[in-house]
Amino acid sequence: MTTGDSEQIYEAVRDRYASAARAASNCSCCGPSDTAAKFAGRRLYEADETDALPSDAVAASLGCGNPTMLADLQPGEVVLDLGSGGGIDVLLSARRVGPSGMAYGLDMTSEMLDLARKNQAEAGLTNVEFLRGRIEDVPLPTGTVDVVISNCVVNLSPDKDAVLREAFRVLKPGGRLAIADIVLRTALSEQTRALIGLWTGCVAGALVVEDYEAKLRAAGFENVSIEPTRAFEEDDVVSLAAELSVDTGLPENIGRDEIMAEVAGSVMSASVRGRKPE
Repeated sequence: MTTGDSEQIYEAVRDRYASAARAASNCSCCGPSDTAAKFAGRRLYEADETDALPSDAVAASLGCGNPTMLADLQPGEVVLDLGSGGGIDVLLSARRVGPSGMAYGLDMTSEMLDLARKNQAEAGLTNVEFLRGRIEDVPLPTGTVDVVISNCVVNLSPDKDAVLREAFRVLKPGGRLAIADIVLRTALSEQTRALIGLWTGCVAGALVVEDYEAKLRAAGFENVSIEPTRAFEEDDVVSLAAELSVDTGLPENIGRDEIMAEVAGSVMSASVRGRKPE
């Protein structure tokens, strides 16, 4: 992938999630509407978790899992959420680690950061800080975080090795990685991976499970595990086609039905874990 291709992906992702932030701000009664969240196919958060949060934080929830539960957060811990969006997982983390702990959120989209900070103010939480930046270059010192979480964001990065290296760097020895993400059972074709609509929809940039595990280990993580939670089904793929209009501008040598069949046979949501050695 060239630098130009990477920048195109960054811009497309930023535009899509800026639009999502504006939609959440303008429609507080709405629930999560992102493709990946629909495909998770289950309730991601319990009512007693979301009832205490601002409605805009819930409306802007675009994840495919609940990393705050995966992480087994403890009072006093420092947590970093990569790609924190409207802030739902940061705010939940802040409540779990308590006033003696700290929850950071990192996002590159100004609209999402504005929304997250508004949600923080409404929630009345002071052990929270939202940072602007890319998840490939975390603006925190080395060895300062107990837990790194992320919710359906790592797949959006064109440089996942850098993301995982940075997650490893900021973790303290013995620190934990707990990610909800989209993964692949088998690799997608180059034609499908080239569709920007499928990148921003959390599909084209997803890694094959074995490749994800290898990248985690290459970054230094041990106790690596990836547990699929739900596979894309036919109805999911029909929704994907309608939402992302993947049949617009397709190359002549590949059709909509081929892409949908390919996605339905491969894409899954999953829980991803690892630990930095003591």
